[in-house]
Amino acid sequence: MSKMRLHASAAALAWVAFAGAPASAWEPTKPVEIVVAAGAGGASDQMARMMQAAIQKNGLMKQPMVVSLKGAASGAEALVYMKSSEGDPNKVLIAYSLIYMLPLSAKIPFNWRELTPVAVIALDEFVLWDNTTLPYKTVHEFIEAAKAANPPFKMGGTGSKREDHVLTVFIEKKTGAKFAYLPYKSGGEAATQLVGNHTAANVNNPSENLEVWRAGQVRALCVFDKERIGYKTKVTDTVSWNDIPTCKEEGLDVQYLMLRAMFLPGKVSEEQRSFYVELFRKVSQTLEYKDYMEKQALKPIFLTGEEMVNFLELDDALNKELMTEAGFVAK
Repeated sequence: MSKMRLHASAAALAWVAFAGAPASAWEPTKPVEIVVAAGAGGASDQMARMMQAAIQKNGLMKQPMVVSLKGAASGAEALVYMKSSEGDPNKVLIAYSLIYMLPLSAKIPFNWRELTPVAVIALDEFVLWDNTTLPYKTVHEFIEAAKAANPPFKMGGTGSKREDHVLTVFIEKKTGAKFAYLPYKSGGEAATQLVGNHTAANVNNPSENLEVWRAGQVRALCVFDKERIGYKTKVTDTVSWNDIPTCKEEGLDVQYLMLRAMFLPGKVSEEQRSFYVELFRKVSQTLEYKDYMEKQALKPIFLTGEEMVNFLELDDALNKELMTEAGFVAK
């Protein structure tokens, strides 16, 4: 074979190989904004910063991820911001039950179906906490004292007519106790108010009260789940997450779990969605994620595609039912 024919054959083979190769996958070409629909120090902010650190430390994305707090108007700022960002693949929302509850209570023009679901990455618990300076060491003692209290015990929480407020209403319905519910900008602020004895209790996520629990300033009375938290490593000097009884065990039959999920704006491409599915799948396999799940008592889960949408539809229906029963749906 002549050199000319050899070169021609090699060129042909190279062209075939190039033509048959898939186009390079999409990836961000500028910093990605992870949008938090809450204030600083809350569970969503903490989780966003964990993911930011895991992505950077493990080199999971070439571009940096920047945490953007948009908690104004009880989180409506973040939802409207994401809705108005159609087609922008450089913004990703870390979502929770706000996506169902706020449109019902505040009548804002938002529906999670207008965004692009990426992945459910965890389920978050709620715990009934009181201050350790109070004498109530069990749910029964706390509820009996709340029934007799005049004025009512103050219950701190994140936002009005949201999951913390819903849980407070259902505690009232189940026990006959009455509380003065005080909404704060974040779970971190609710924890500070409890430590300062400005409230008698809160129903914060584990992550939001973790440090003050470790410091012996607050007491975990029960967890609002059908089963105990699985982690058995001691968190305080004497107690693990698994040592906290369920509220049902303590005679308070109220259960609620909250999703932690990632969404892109609407009208992004399938290639762009796929990039983030794989990104957060990789995040869920990092040591940072696994350590965070145990430290903050979250339930690890990873749902995407049709499985995620089916979960969201069921969760949406459940939250609407709870909001309706609590009387929080705007007329």
